[in-house]
Amino acid sequence: MEDRLLIKARNSPIIATAIHDGHFIPKEFLDNMSLEEHERSHEEDPYTGFMADLPVNTVIAENSRFLADLNRPRNKCIYKTPDDAWGLTVWKQPLSTQKEQQLLDYYDTFYTKIKQLLENIINQHGCLLVLDIHTYNYRRQNPQEKASKQQNPEINIGTKNNLPHARALIDTFIDFLSQSKIYGHRPDVRENIKFQGGEFSKWIANYYGQYGCVLSIEFKKTFMDEWTGRANIKHLMDIQATLKDSIPLLKKELKKFKSLTAL
Repeated sequence: MEDRLLIKARNSPIIATAIHDGHFIPKEFLDNMSLEEHERSHEEDPYTGFMADLPVNTVIAENSRFLADLNRPRNKCIYKTPDDAWGLTVWKQPLSTQKEQQLLDYYDTFYTKIKQLLENIINQHGCLLVLDIHTYNYRRQNPQEKASKQQNPEINIGTKNNLPHARALIDTFIDFLSQSKIYGHRPDVRENIKFQGGEFSKWIANYYGQYGCVLSIEFKKTFMDEWTGRANIKHLMDIQATLKDSIPLLKKELKKFKSLTAL
């Protein structure tokens, strides 16, 4: 199975990733898929590849998370039961051992390539910052019923997996987003409310946390209709522009971080 990972390396210590952007399912798996296309897209993170298209290193996964979820532990990356997948039955028949191994190989390939990318960046810059971009549903029950704003910030920044010395970088990014204007207003940006960071950020922090941090950024799907998939292009472009505008500040903070941790 093709890994369908789009990795673009640039001369930057920052990496923007969209590991749930993908929607592709190979035919040999699609024939056994019990979900309709719209059911899959509802739980994927459409448009995060566009958000991550920034002047930094970029990683975009084109394969659907319904093949293997790159943000879960290896032994949980394949959705085998409805409990694994928001109550959805993913497969008509259980996957064969051979098919499961193909998906695990894809998962392993992803982490091997990310390891190589991160180590190249560390060797070149001595530090790193990962913008781990996701989206999440807030009209899960039906198209009309919204989840409460109290527990569903417009932008949730997951930071739990980082080491304490990443605090200044985290605060700088949250302050920047909170003071920015996205689609005509300052967004509600909070930390570790809805999500705290998944396996991907945990893996990076465990192996490379001493060199920087991972910001797991969850955008509530206010920029789109999560049931039809239609996006508000102006809102989406504002999100991408705000992320792009944060890059110079984040580079500056990374230099401070590097000088402090070198002491």
